[in-house]
Amino acid sequence: MENLSKIDQITSLHKNNELQLLCFRLDSKSDLYATNVFKIREVIKYDGDITVISYEKSSLIEGLLTIRDLTIPLIDLKKWFYYDSNNKEKDISKHIIKNTSINGDIIMICEFSRWTIGVRIYEADRILSKKWTEIEQSSGIIGGGNNNKLIGRTRYFNGELVQIVDIEKMLVDVFPWIEEDKEKELKKLGKVNTKKIILVADDSPVVLKTLQLILNKLGVEHYDFINGKKILDYLFDKDTDLEQIGMIITDLEMPETSGFEVIKQVKQNPRTAHLPIVVNSSMSGNSNEEMAMSLQANEFISKSNPLEIEACIKKYLS
Repeated sequence: MENLSKIDQITSLHKNNELQLLCFRLDSKSDLYATNVFKIREVIKYDGDITVISYEKSSLIEGLLTIRDLTIPLIDLKKWFYYDSNNKEKDISKHIIKNTSINGDIIMICEFSRWTIGVRIYEADRILSKKWTEIEQSSGIIGGGNNNKLIGRTRYFNGELVQIVDIEKMLVDVFPWIEEDKEKELKKLGKVNTKKIILVADDSPVVLKTLQLILNKLGVEHYDFINGKKILDYLFDKDTDLEQIGMIITDLEMPETSGFEVIKQVKQNPRTAHLPIVVNSSMSGNSNEEMAMSLQANEFISKSNPLEIEACIKKYLS
């Protein structure tokens, strides 16, 4: 169970519509990147053994490392930036992070979507507190590939650009069988008998695409939005027919307006309070779930699980 200080921290950030980002670099002169601190368990210097499991120059997994009896895969983030899912045999070995520290590699131990992985970076920088309104949507194109790998951007203390990494995209690229398992589950889905429209909000193009596949398979009409502000703008537009809307599926981490804020505004408005809200998030820790449910979200599911989404729709709309 997560400690009370962390729950209090998340609660405080939500009340102010804020998030915290750990900033980091991939070499001594590189751009600044970041990810949500609540996806990072710790940052360590690692000088232990790395068990190599593949010698292919296109491999994204550097090997396995063991930390306090926990064995996890290690991903070099710089290599992933040059990975192209449309050219999976591309040699990316030369893009490895070269850390000159005598104390070993700098590793972020990340936890999200119920996975624990090690991510090699060059150096960790400061934690940056930002309003969600200060996070802009990103085009996402970086490195030598043609895949979106960024979901947002903001500014550092000195005005330098900070680019926010799409961690969910990295997980899909590193472990393609996750999507293969979802494709198998997709085949098990049946049509849902409802005429209601589902509103979907997520800033990750990969996640939105998966949700679209699931909802199309279920035969459910849906409108999709790239962040929390867009979905709220549509929902509270005077021309929107609320009688047609049956449910909201939302992520928590989104530029401009977070999923927490979406839940809060929907449930506090008498015209929309009746709408079921399903949180679809990789931030699956107890504190995030408790916070979402305290704001009267109806369900909290693991990221884009087809069978869980089907069960929620049948529960509230059939």
